[in-house]
Amino acid sequence: MDAIAYSHAGQDLTGWLARPEGPPRAAVIIFPTIANYNAPMEKRARMLAELGYLAMVADFYGEPVESFEASLPLAEKLRADLDHYRGRLVAAIETLRAVPDAAGLPVLAIGYCMGGQAALEMARDGQDLLAVVTFHGTLTTRREAKVGTIKPRILICHGDADPLVPREQVIAFWEEMDRAEANWHFHAYSGVRHGFTDPGSDARGIAAISYDASADRQSWAAMVNLFDEVLD
Repeated sequence: MDAIAYSHAGQDLTGWLARPEGPPRAAVIIFPTIANYNAPMEKRARMLAELGYLAMVADFYGEPVESFEASLPLAEKLRADLDHYRGRLVAAIETLRAVPDAAGLPVLAIGYCMGGQAALEMARDGQDLLAVVTFHGTLTTRREAKVGTIKPRILICHGDADPLVPREQVIAFWEEMDRAEANWHFHAYSGVRHGFTDPGSDARGIAAISYDASADRQSWAAMVNLFDEVLD
């Protein structure tokens, strides 16, 4: 993984880049969980590189996150101002676009948990992305998409037993996407909770999160299939 220095609003940031062996077929920005860059996010970047993608994990905070508990005030501060928050996300996308190997390539976005919500904010913001995929991401926003704003295809991979994203949030998201005339898919996995892609979820002792190997495999395969379709 290569460290890529960038900045936003006076904050120094570091993206982490995984390169494929040959010429990349596209560039993928990875918006991480609330815990920011860590081993699971590095793993996903490397998995994308093995599939031929140039993948960069974005940096939310510009500082190390010592624990899950320590991430909560950092995330609250970052998201307090929506324009500031979206600007931080755009900075990551622009940094990936500026990598020489990404020249002329389409850009796609994926996100996990808070990162899933971040990826959707970029779609709502009208960013020029080919596809957006979220894994156990939150779906709410303080600024809903308008008709014609959303450019990418959207795939939501959601645990139906996720208490952090209840049914009413799901339905509200569907209705928002319909009003915006977005091209969206929604995959829900019954009995599956938040954090289903991370094998370390069970060790955290938090009732809301749990790893699910089947949902992990199926959601990744769905992402791969969507990427293949939009890049065909």
